[in-house]
Amino acid sequence: MSEVTVNLNSLLEIRQAGLKALQNALGPVGMIKFIQQYENGVGDYTKEKYNHPDISLEEIDILLRPNKNR
Repeated sequence: MSEVTVNLNSLLEIRQAGLKALQNALGPVGMIKFIQQYENGVGDYTKEKYNHPDISLEEIDILLRPNKNR
């Protein structure tokens, strides 16, 4: 296996080399699954979960129905 030279001052080159290494090691599907583990979320779930009242299954069912039934 040949060594790849990457400009460590270029974030673009580092990202490209990293993705290529992941694809070579894991294949395309494995690479995507690996990357999905590190997807950044938004907000603060721990705080937000206490700001919303519990919702019943019946209420969820109503919300999922077409608009004509509301």
